[in-house]
Amino acid sequence: MALSTTYNPAQAEEKWYDLWMQHACFRSKPDHRPAYSLVIPPPNVTGVLHLGHMLNNTIQDVLARKARLDGKNVCWVPGTDHASIATETKVVNMLLEQGIKKDDIGRDEFLRHAWAWKEKYGGIILHQLKKLGASLDWEREAFTMSPELSGSVSDVFIDLYRKGYIYRGVRMVNWDPAGKTAVADDEVLFKTVASRMCHLRYRFVDRPDEYLVVATVRPETIMADRAVCVHPDDPRYQHLHGQMVRIPLTGRAIPIIADPYVSMDFGTGCLKVTPAHDPNDYALGQKFGLETVDILDDAGRINEKSEILVGEDRFVARKKIIRMIEEAGDLEKIEDYQSNVGHSERTNAVIEPRLSMQWFVRMEELTRPALEDVLSGAVKLHPDKFINTYRHWMDNVRDWCISRQLWWGHRIPAWYAPDGSVWVERTAEAAAALSDGRWTASQLKQDEDVLDTWFSSWLWPLTVFDPEITHKSPAEANADLRYYYPTQVLVTAPDILFFWVARMMMAGRIYMNQIPFHDVYLTGIVRDKQGRKMSKSLGNSPDPLDLIERYGADSLRMGLLLSSPAGNDLLYDEALVGQGRNFARNIWNAWRLIQGWQQALRDAQKEPDLAEFHDIQGDIPQMHPAVEWFGQRLQQFRIQMESDYAKFRLSDVAQGLYKLI
Repeated sequence: MALSTTYNPAQAEEKWYDLWMQHACFRSKPDHRPAYSLVIPPPNVTGVLHLGHMLNNTIQDVLARKARLDGKNVCWVPGTDHASIATETKVVNMLLEQGIKKDDIGRDEFLRHAWAWKEKYGGIILHQLKKLGASLDWEREAFTMSPELSGSVSDVFIDLYRKGYIYRGVRMVNWDPAGKTAVADDEVLFKTVASRMCHLRYRFVDRPDEYLVVATVRPETIMADRAVCVHPDDPRYQHLHGQMVRIPLTGRAIPIIADPYVSMDFGTGCLKVTPAHDPNDYALGQKFGLETVDILDDAGRINEKSEILVGEDRFVARKKIIRMIEEAGDLEKIEDYQSNVGHSERTNAVIEPRLSMQWFVRMEELTRPALEDVLSGAVKLHPDKFINTYRHWMDNVRDWCISRQLWWGHRIPAWYAPDGSVWVERTAEAAAALSDGRWTASQLKQDEDVLDTWFSSWLWPLTVFDPEITHKSPAEANADLRYYYPTQVLVTAPDILFFWVARMMMAGRIYMNQIPFHDVYLTGIVRDKQGRKMSKSLGNSPDPLDLIERYGADSLRMGLLLSSPAGNDLLYDEALVGQGRNFARNIWNAWRLIQGWQQALRDAQKEPDLAEFHDIQGDIPQMHPAVEWFGQRLQQFRIQMESDYAKFRLSDVAQGLYKLI
């Protein structure tokens, strides 16, 4: 038999994956074997996968294949997430490139474009996972906005509203001016940015030659100032409590108030209080009965409630107002300053604190069992260094803002009558039935907002097996959910430990009274050589399909595994993939060598007079000690491997295998 002299990974990988698919090797149905289930963290349908996804799915595949070797019934569920903000931003930008504005085409037409985007990029993502060799049960493919899963999301909203966990109210929220929507506290990333601390003169109403100096990094919001606050014990200002000063440029008179919140040794010790644009200022405003005036519109532009610079972008207005204040003689000085500024995780826009009517989930009661499940060890985090981080988040949780001012997503099942009454039901007809005949379905208007993406994905380990579980008791769960739930392990990144992991534990306790998984393997974050997280938005991740085409899927998988212990970040270098390719090639060459020996023996046995046969036969006894030694070495590795698997030390498994070969 002629043996190929060169390893062709594409040929081998395609051959075997096609064979596995033809024979439904990854299909799982409940049977007598112990179940081993895991659900994919559903990637967003906002484009192609990056290397972070490839690492995550490689780890899941390793765990799934090992469980199959151990005789377990493995069910690895694939799927994608609709990703409200990220997908809507992508579709809006795509339409703008065609000269189309979202508001001009209306909700229905916009959603048609969004679904087309999902079909295009969702297919690419699934194709990439197949090229990676992922042994997913493709017949179970799920999507967070499929009709079945969308129904469960509405049911949960209605259920939690009726139980008093969901409420609607005006609260200070994080506003994303690029996405034009509220975002949750944990969707805000804080970055240190270079700013300028402007020291402004607020002149006294009754003696304009005298003034207080107020330091601020946001002079563009002075038009919304409603007080200047000082510490009550600050000797510099104790005689000024209750006096009035004027805002620069506008001349509006505002009072000097005193509160311990103000730090005496920060800036000048005088704080401008702008209740509509800072959560702490809002609290002061409520305490002192100050007016709340929002001078920014949805896109972060100065609105008509301001007396100057109407229509200007907030950052353009900042530059202009500094010059205007200087020309008016009310700029004391400017200092360079480093600010910790919140940015939207999805659009990278600078967040604006903003008062807004939104829907919220009361979190305090829901978090307690989810925290206890980790502290008690019922759910194990690997590595366990993340337990303290998890506990800190859960101990300091705020109510969850779940409404988003978007069109792509699960629309909130709330219906409004002309008089402002609201009913929470699946349909307008059901809501009208609750009005005791006062309103018909046609008179009711559905809430325009959609739900936070995480409000659907927190149900993922439940609804991929039984979409109707959210309105059934645990005892009524279907056969799949009873068999596969709880899942064995969740593989995810630590940056969504609270976003997703904690919330899935909450949902699991609410609807199955069980944890959703036993172990959580927290991968490191794949970063580029500059230390930046691999991201579609940054465009700093190489195309995984290109790497697979050049090196092979096994090479990419091995390269990532060799350098990614749980919880530790990986600085990506293409040399890692080359190292994986060399390893695969070494295995191929070892196989060729053994195949060559076996073929030579077969040929020699056909012609016993061949001299080579006697040479080979003579070598065999000499090989026995080597074979025995390698057998012992292999057994030693297998014992260590089982120990490493049990501890989720997959990088150590890969390293041990590499050294063994």
